Amino acid sequence: MTPALSIILPVHAAADLASRSVSSLLQFLAGCNAPWEIIVVDDGGNDFDATPLPRHPAVQLLRHQRNLGKGAAVRTGMLAARGAVRLYTDVDLPYDLDLIPTLARHIAAGFHLAVGDRTLPGSQYAAPLTRRRRLLSGVGSRFIGSLVTGGYHDTQCGIKAFRGDVADELFRLVTLPRFAFDVEVIYLALKHRLDIKRVPVQLRRNETTSVRPCRDAARAVVDILGIKVKQLQGRYASPGLETMLAEEARAARAARH
Repeated sequence: MTPALSIILPVHAAADLASRSVSSLLQFLAGCNAPWEIIVVDDGGNDFDATPLPRHPAVQLLRHQRNLGKGAAVRTGMLAARGAVRLYTDVDLPYDLDLIPTLARHIAAGFHLAVGDRTLPGSQYAAPLTRRRRLLSGVGSRFIGSLVTGGYHDTQCGIKAFRGDVADELFRLVTLPRFAFDVEVIYLALKHRLDIKRVPVQLRRNETTSVRPCRDAARAVVDILGIKVKQLQGRYASPGLETMLAEEARAARAARH
């Protein structure tokens, strides 16, 4: 049976954390009437033999032989998923789990994407961000919004959901393997005029991550400038998305008459 929901968790060298998160998701999804699947993508950590995931027919583990980056892991999971709604989030499940069905409902209501946005009223943090993190986040958001995403600032929120057929087309176009892939995803969605629902988020924890701000910021600048180059080269064309949107527009016109 085709799952109604696929949840993708990218992970690198944190099998124990992934196992605990899968257990939490299994408990949360236990009362769900519709079929679902959880896909964990091991991005070259190679530590799941020592710490296996909970055994469940709807849980699967995909592996990269070497570390390719979070973006590459999410892409692998999205293209392997079968769900009508496909959602990825960070492996430590930092956001309130009730956000999962909320995002899925927005997809069912007709949006192509439903994404967390930490800048919206109603968003909450478990603990205040440090001054350094606020500064880096603010500068990065302004840079990305002005150069790439036309004022859409919170590209980096770590929970996003997609309609299944949209995910298939969109993630075939994604090229960036590391942290800036979120920017590329939002850029592609905006470029192809996809309908995006922004949703406030409740951050349950604000733990230290594998991000190294100075090094990763420099790499992200190069990647983001590369997005503009790829656009000029025509590498983001998607006949599949254009056909899909044209068919939806015809169906909407027919429904009005």
